[in-house]
This record gives sequence, C-alpha cells and structure tokens, in this order.
Amino acid sequence: MPTLIKNTLLACSLAMAAATLCAAPAANAAEPKATAKAAKAKPAAKSKTRAHPKAVDVVGSEPEPDITDTTTTDFDCELGNKVTTYHNDNDDGHIALRWKKRLHRLTRVGTTTGAKRFENPTFGLVWIGIPAKGMLLDSRLNRQLANECKNAEQMKPVVEKPIAPPAATPAPGELAVPATPAVAAPAALDAPAAK
Repeated sequence: MPTLIKNTLLACSLAMAAATLCAAPAANAAEPKATAKAAKAKPAAKSKTRAHPKAVDVVGSEPEPDITDTTTTDFDCELGNKVTTYHNDNDDGHIALRWKKRLHRLTRVGTTTGAKRFENPTFGLVWIGIPAKGMLLDSRLNRQLANECKNAEQMKPVVEKPIAPPAATPAPGELAVPATPAVAAPAALDAPAAK
C-alpha cells in the first residue's frame, strides 16, 4: 500500500511539473510582444489614480450656482464636517450646497414622506432634510458623506409643552352645554337603617 501512494504522488508531481513547463514558454512568448508594443507607443500622460473605480472627475463640468440674494443655513455634522445650504425664496425647486469648498446646484425631488430631498446627478450628491437633521449622500458610491447635520435651530434642546386643560367657555358660534353636576348620594342611603 505505501508504494501505491508513493507512485500516485510521484505521478501527480510529474504531471504538475510538465504542465508548468508547458505553460511557461507560452507566457514568455507573449511577454516580448507586449513590451515591443509598449516601446512603440507614445508615452502616455500622467494618469490620475482614483480612490474608487466608479469615481469620475467632474470638477469644472458644471458652473457654480449664483448665491446672491439667498438665505444661508450652516449645518454642523458628525466627525467635524460642515455643510452650508443657500435657499432662494423665489425658487423652491433648487438649492445651492457648499461641500468641501465647492458649491453645487441641487434640484428638488418629490418624496412621499415629506422629507426635503435635493439631488445633483452630475456629482452624485443627495441632500435629505428632515425636521430633526439633514444628511448628505453620494449616490454614485452609495455612501454617506455627512450625517447628523444640524443647524442652530435643530441643536436647541426639545422642550415639551404642557397640555392645557380644555377651556370652560364656549367658542363663538358654539352652543353652551351645561356641565352636569356630580350626583350626590342621598343621605338616607348613607346612614345605616334604624329599627
């Protein structure tokens, strides 16, 4: 039995060595052709390295929006990030957003939840504003850029208002309904029966 295993291992190792030797000349033969083509080609300009293969350099492809006569709102976000939005009272369908020293024009997108959603498909930016906070997303890379963004009003502590009792006086135009007095138990029922 041990000789059978030794012979099998020897046959496998010889087969692997033969396969390696057969593949090596084919790889070496293709290599000189590739280097010859590279030597004949014109030198390429310096290539820009990207953090992500989907990332596209679009700086300069879209002009920055005009922010004259706008209302500015500054947001402080997690991890020290800052976002500034610029709203024009005459144009509810667009905002300008400052992120990383660049202004972007975002267009409003309708939602069913009532959240304010603005998008810029060129840069992949999505700004979502809800009453408690705002967040900035990158739709091309599917990640958050800034979260827990709050302006000065949203940073104020929430104070619960006490619920006021209903008013006793009727509002104008309403009928006054007299209050029903509590029914007191007759004195005869409270006292023990006498014999």
